[in-house]
Amino acid sequence: MALNLALRPHHDGSSLYVQNQKPQVGDKVKLKIRIHQSIGKVKLVAARQSDSGEAFMTAPFKKLYTRHGWDWYEGVITMYNPEVHYRFLIELEDGFSYWLNATDLHEIDQPDRDDFKINSYLAVPKWATGSVLYQVFPDRFAKSAEADKRKLPAWAIPKDWGDDVIGAGAGVSEQFFGGDLKGIEEHLGHLKKLGATILYLTPFFPAGSNHRYDASSFDEVDPLLGGNKALVSLVKKAHEMGLKVMGDLTANHSGDKHEWFLAAYRNPKAPESEFYYFQDKNTKYDSWWGVPSLPKFNWNSEELRSRFVQGKQSVVAKWLKAPYKLDGWRIDVANMTGQIREENLNREVAQMIRKTMDEVSKETFLIGEFTSDASEFVEGDTYQSTMTYANFTRPTWRFFWNPKEKREENQLGPGRKEITGHEFVKLHNLFAGTFPWHVRMHNLNALDTHDTGRFKTFTIPGSQRVAAGLQFTFPGIPMIFAGDEFGLDGWVGENSRTPIPWNGEREYDKSMIETYSRLAGIRKKHKALVDGSLRWLYSSNEAIVFVRENRTESVLVIATRGKDRKIEIPRDALSGAENAVNLFGSGELRVVGSKIRYESVSLDFQIWRLPSAHR
Repeated sequence: MALNLALRPHHDGSSLYVQNQKPQVGDKVKLKIRIHQSIGKVKLVAARQSDSGEAFMTAPFKKLYTRHGWDWYEGVITMYNPEVHYRFLIELEDGFSYWLNATDLHEIDQPDRDDFKINSYLAVPKWATGSVLYQVFPDRFAKSAEADKRKLPAWAIPKDWGDDVIGAGAGVSEQFFGGDLKGIEEHLGHLKKLGATILYLTPFFPAGSNHRYDASSFDEVDPLLGGNKALVSLVKKAHEMGLKVMGDLTANHSGDKHEWFLAAYRNPKAPESEFYYFQDKNTKYDSWWGVPSLPKFNWNSEELRSRFVQGKQSVVAKWLKAPYKLDGWRIDVANMTGQIREENLNREVAQMIRKTMDEVSKETFLIGEFTSDASEFVEGDTYQSTMTYANFTRPTWRFFWNPKEKREENQLGPGRKEITGHEFVKLHNLFAGTFPWHVRMHNLNALDTHDTGRFKTFTIPGSQRVAAGLQFTFPGIPMIFAGDEFGLDGWVGENSRTPIPWNGEREYDKSMIETYSRLAGIRKKHKALVDGSLRWLYSSNEAIVFVRENRTESVLVIATRGKDRKIEIPRDALSGAENAVNLFGSGELRVVGSKIRYESVSLDFQIWRLPSAHR
């Protein structure tokens, strides 16, 4: 039975459907589900939930009320465990039935892995909710007057700020532009103008490269960046301006020049020998992707745990405490940490990191990098957020992919590059819907990062404005990689780490700064874009339409790639469309009889505010 996308039964983990957002084990949790009357006469609504690994059906849900053709039902599940999974059964009087899970509405039974998830782990600091994250690669963001006075190490190949960035081949990791922490501090006003609330720094530890993921020590800030005092000053100034600051930590590996590794290499008797996976009298070792300069940590070592993670004297704790006072960590390659061959200490290491952070302060935030699907691994008890490409970045790239582009982009991955709006909706549901709501609400929505080419380089000209709009209107934390707001280019991760053209050193798109600033302002003002549910209303080859809803308002969003002159939504899908107020794009909705219509142009992005559907 085909049902209009906008009138399909709906539920998600938002407060519109799950009032208790912080349930504890043993709690009775009320769930709501909305079912439009066009589905037919409903005989039964119930949830199938888990108890200690066993599934059973709940008592039938009761109809609460009807709004705009929607019947709202309410029932109860029990938190028998810290993690409970559930899905809905809808039976009709004509004998037909549906299952509603986190990915979609289905006519046949579905695997448990795609159930909705609810748990007792919500402990995200308030400042992270509704935040906008700005990522800075320190060598390329800004350069203070002190930078040129510093003596460069032998590995560094000095570059002028306006030089082209090498994208591949010799010298990629050694090209040195000289950005430092004081330079970042001097441009914090730019972050405020954009609407950013979190400054995220890629590694600031001393290393043998410009990216610094090959740390030679975790005990000091790289002198090339200004040293410890520069970090103290930067964080202090950022806090005074209302910005939080997060660091980047590699729990998977160190550099081969790290003091621990040097102590153990060719020396099996050294205490640090157990920190790594050595063989052949410590002359051979495992490393990240076989890269010799990045030896992999062995988390079986209690001494490594003590020095790096456990307790208030550990590396993890040190930089969160005074005088540095970082507000959290992003853990590099979190998906690979603690895993090798038959060993898997991944979750255990993450739990240790989280425990130490909570001991220092409950107001710290932990993000894990998972380059692929993270929904089966992250429920919020370890990482409170993920930096992943599966649920937002890849679908967005594929939808806006420029068919004339012949180059590959590594993080996009293999497979078909160009997808329709229908497929965009399906991909996002598959990879985002199965996160617990509080994790989904804090996952990073990135168009690109320091590990990818730039979105603008690979997509249809002009599409970045629309894609940025999606960053700020989807559930999750918008993440801006420094330079996105200048419309900079980059065909690979290395090449995308472009020095910011503060003084016109390279051409840039002057309009994008205002676009990001406006979008951030709209998101800040309209809470439905932060905590509201996401309900799909329409998709076609060229367009997607969705609404974010909470108890006080609805926010309607239309995004297109090409023209779609026939966008049509049933009037019952929204309340108050005739009084919609446009917030972005200057478009006008038309209410014609039982339909809501909009004629889009190519690369169109529109936002409207409407009354809450709950009233």
